[in-house]
Amino acid sequence: MMRTLALLFGLLCVAGTASAEETVMITEETPYVQSGMIVVTTMLEMAGVRASDFVIDLGSGDGRIVIEAAKRYGARGLGVDYDPRLVKLATDNAARAGVSDHVRFVEQDIFKTDFSAASVLTMYLLPEYNLALRPKILALKPGTRVVSHDWGFGDWRPEAEITVPVPDKPVEVKKQSTIRLWIVPARVEGKWRSRLAPGGREAEFKLQQKYQDVSGTASIGGRSLPLERVLLNGTFLSFRVQDGKRTLRFNGYASAGRITGQLGSGDHAYRWRALRSN
Repeated sequence: MMRTLALLFGLLCVAGTASAEETVMITEETPYVQSGMIVVTTMLEMAGVRASDFVIDLGSGDGRIVIEAAKRYGARGLGVDYDPRLVKLATDNAARAGVSDHVRFVEQDIFKTDFSAASVLTMYLLPEYNLALRPKILALKPGTRVVSHDWGFGDWRPEAEITVPVPDKPVEVKKQSTIRLWIVPARVEGKWRSRLAPGGREAEFKLQQKYQDVSGTASIGGRSLPLERVLLNGTFLSFRVQDGKRTLRFNGYASAGRITGQLGSGDHAYRWRALRSN
């Protein structure tokens, strides 16, 4: 939820993955605007919240997002707000809802908040704030789900978005809200080496990346072949390579400098691993 931030931030330099550095001026006070429950439930559904999640809401207002996550799914949650009155209100609301053992609320500057423990991050902030937070969000654990009410993150495109009617919305003429979902991508740009079964042929993959959009080439048998149908979703990476008459189908999970998964060729499937080489 939007909430009051009586702060004056100077120039913040923010850089998105593989994008030029941008300068954002944040100088305005953000009003507290309560999100309708249809928005709250849609945000949690889009994030696929479950009991194992830790939901952090930046600008938590009356606490309804993390409280609903705890009530509906059994998730743990943390709400961060700069207004001590809203922090107290949210804490009282959690007690009334019987979820004080699952959630807590803190009075804190969102730009100084460590939200690295979040598996789900939610927010209703102005676009300038989202853009300033983007580098920190992109540094979260790959696979973290990020849901924003109404505003995006510049040229980082969402994985999904939905617009819902909100007849009692206190702002905007259209009386509707757009909720968008992002998934923090693994950082896979660079060179990767592998041996391909059967036969153990050496292969090198060169990947270029901007957010979740990945392209590149595979060097197999001295030939440079383009990667096709590339998909990066959190830590999961898949692509195809047309090797002569054979279509090689790669998929795996990227973590700690390696990609571990499967190579498919025709009706056969083989274990596949690639190691970062740069």
